[in-house]
Amino acid sequence: MSASLTGPLISSPFAIDPAWIDYNGHLNMAYYNVIFDRAFDEVLLPTGLGPSYVREKGCTFMTVEAHICYLREVFRTDTVRVNVRVLDLDEKRMHAFCEMRHATEDWLAATSEWMFLHVDLKERRAAPWPPEIFQKLAALRQSTAHLPPPERAGRRIGIPRKSEP
Repeated sequence: MSASLTGPLISSPFAIDPAWIDYNGHLNMAYYNVIFDRAFDEVLLPTGLGPSYVREKGCTFMTVEAHICYLREVFRTDTVRVNVRVLDLDEKRMHAFCEMRHATEDWLAATSEWMFLHVDLKERRAAPWPPEIFQKLAALRQSTAHLPPPERAGRRIGIPRKSEP
C-alpha cells in the first residue's frame, strides 16, 4: 500500500480467488465490489478509520451509494490494485472514486464511485467527522485537487435516446 497520505492512494495487490470466477470464466461482478471495499478499507487505515476506530470511538463510515463501471474482464490469473481518490468531503460525507487496475500491466479493469456517510453507531445516525479524521481526509482530497476530475465520475445509468429531428 502507498505509505503516505497523498493521493491517489494505491492498495496492495489482490490475487483473484478461484471461487470468485463465474460461469463466464471471469471475475464475477459481485467480487469487483469486494475488492474495491477491501482496498478502500486498507488505504484509509492511516487516516485513523478502521476496526480500532469502531471499537474506540463507536463510529464508522458506511456506503450510501456506489456505482461500478466494468471496463475489462479480470481473469483468475490476474492480480489487481485499486487507486483511491477522495473527490469531495463535507462535515458528514465523503465522495470517493476508485480505479481497479491490473497490478503489473496497469490496464483499467473497472471504476467505482462511492458516497460514504460518517455514522455514530450508538445513535445509528449520521454524525460529523472528528476534526483529526476530517483533516486527514481533507489532506487526501487536496493532494489530488490538481488532477482533472475522473472521466467516469458523476455518471448515471440510462439508455441514450437519439433525438428526433
